[in-house]
Amino acid sequence: MKRWTFACAAILMGFVGSPAMAGPDADWLLGRPPFEWYITHGGIYALQNEIALLQAKPEADDDFKAPIIARARADILRLRATIEPAQWRWPAPCCYSRRPIYLR
Repeated sequence: MKRWTFACAAILMGFVGSPAMAGPDADWLLGRPPFEWYITHGGIYALQNEIALLQAKPEADDDFKAPIIARARADILRLRATIEPAQWRWPAPCCYSRRPIYLR
């Protein structure tokens, strides 16, 4: 019994620390986005807050706000293009993959 426990533990440790888990996809496989994603997401969030604050300021002139908002929106689109889409792994298949239910 001890041999089987040791063998299973050794095999498990071999898979956990294997080089196949290294690389840029390792973070997504482990269920967390890479560090660069957090930085980019924070930048997008800050730009969206800047746009919201400028739009909520009634005393500011529209000629002053318009170029700033346009530039911030262009920066958001540029930052979104650098982020890879999320690669979620679901334990169950999507609801669209099952057969439809017909009611009488």
